[in-house]
Amino acid sequence: MSGHTPPKKKLLKYSAYLLTFVVGMWGGRLLIDQISGNAQGREAAQAMVKRPAPEFSLPDIHGKLRNSHEWDGKVVVLNFWATWCPPCQKETPMFVELQEKYSATGLQFVGVAIDTAEKVQDFMDTYGINYPMLIGEEPAIEIAKAYGDRFGALPYTVVIDRQGQIQFVQRGEMKRDPLEQVLAQLL
Repeated sequence: MSGHTPPKKKLLKYSAYLLTFVVGMWGGRLLIDQISGNAQGREAAQAMVKRPAPEFSLPDIHGKLRNSHEWDGKVVVLNFWATWCPPCQKETPMFVELQEKYSATGLQFVGVAIDTAEKVQDFMDTYGINYPMLIGEEPAIEIAKAYGDRFGALPYTVVIDRQGQIQFVQRGEMKRDPLEQVLAQLL
């Protein structure tokens, strides 16, 4: 019996290992966030919540200059994206569905493509995009920064209420449930 560890001691031993692993991973994640700028990026994005949405103008897919005030009084989902971005491609069908589902209640998706008009038009045709698409390369990046996207994360999505206040910011791919929860509160 001298080589046998009682089950309770074994459980405590493995629990201690697991706790050490989890704390180490959490601490490592914090360190990686600090080194990579992710923590500052999240902070910059979240600092935009409850602030007025910055005004901007960009050309649409047809070259017509559009101003952000065009959608005043609506709930706006402003999505910065690019055709080459896999998470952007993944979330687009959901945006098309939600635009169709909620447009009558005052929801307006607006895409801001960090890309060329030709590539964006092909993407729009492929995905059946049913909302305004604005085009910009360097100017769109600067606008995204004004909305809190300090490190150029794509996709980057901002939800603006009917009064023009930013209510939600998402760095990276937008998931349906969190977006619909925010929209339910604003529509």
